[in-house]
Amino acid sequence: MVRPSARRATAVAALLALCAAGCSGPATPPPATPTPTGEVSATAPPAGPSPVPAARAGLGGRPSPSARPCAVFPADNVWHADVSRLPVHPRSAAMIGAIGGGAAVHADFGSGRWEGAPIGIPVTVVPAGQRRVPVTFGYADESDPGPYPVPPDAAVEGGPDGTGDRHVIVWDRAACRAYELFDAHRSGAGWRAGSGAVFDLRSNRLRRTGWTSADAAGLSILAGLVRYDEVAAGRIDHAIRVTVQRTRTGWTWPATHSASSATDPALPQLGQRLRLKRSVDLSGLPRQARIVAEAMQRYGLIVADHGSAWFLSGAPDPRWDNDALHALGGLRGSDFEVVDAARLMVSAGSGATG
Repeated sequence: MVRPSARRATAVAALLALCAAGCSGPATPPPATPTPTGEVSATAPPAGPSPVPAARAGLGGRPSPSARPCAVFPADNVWHADVSRLPVHPRSAAMIGAIGGGAAVHADFGSGRWEGAPIGIPVTVVPAGQRRVPVTFGYADESDPGPYPVPPDAAVEGGPDGTGDRHVIVWDRAACRAYELFDAHRSGAGWRAGSGAVFDLRSNRLRRTGWTSADAAGLSILAGLVRYDEVAAGRIDHAIRVTVQRTRTGWTWPATHSASSATDPALPQLGQRLRLKRSVDLSGLPRQARIVAEAMQRYGLIVADHGSAWFLSGAPDPRWDNDALHALGGLRGSDFEVVDAARLMVSAGSGATG
């Protein structure tokens, strides 16, 4: 689903028109047909996760000592897959050119504020027993129904008065679930949003075929965010969410949703896996930037939504060194390649890798 954003180059009206073309579809769409590269060109509905009773803190919050650890998806999930040795996609050069070979990488997260709001997509950590509230959706037919454990003061991307994507990400570590909203606004005792998704973080199950999430690709946003605690520990162990300006119709596993009607084979699809080339020398990068770049070489990037090309998603944190993160701007699109991740797929409905 294409969504409006203050940082995106495409006009809001055009985005909404594109969403209408790429998200709606017929009431009974044709079956989805995976290709040998894991690409899908049509949509069809099956069954997806249902919300489970849930559970509050901030991104640095800690679960209770007795709680089971809550990783963001199992170790064998596609987000955690090492793609450093996967083959290059046969259309890699064309797709990189379409995204922007000369465009600079941009860390769309950091410390402090930009235009009055924290920089990045914030995550609100809630405790066990967090009160669940009603949520209504504009795209109710592709959203997991409420109630959701979203507190009234949950952090909103862009701030309370933001006019962009207004994502709200709630991480319930006790229940090990993520509740993710797009275009979220307070409404009475609860919230209203464009779309919403619930992810069981101990499961590899993907969303229903053809369904969006709070992201155009139908994927979890939390899973692809760069978080300060990971960089402080010295290692990011997952792929990173990235936006591009245009995609081709259909999607590539593990995505489940398309937000485009374009058919140009040079364009990437949502879900496409990109990788920073092994030949790129990272030794001159400051520590924070180097750890992010190392993750892009090992785990890569996943095209998750439309927006400015090569914008990397992360959570805001006062401990980020913005100057260090800006060093990632020395990387260009031509430093990346598209990988063929089809061999990782065990099942089209699962994020597990083989």
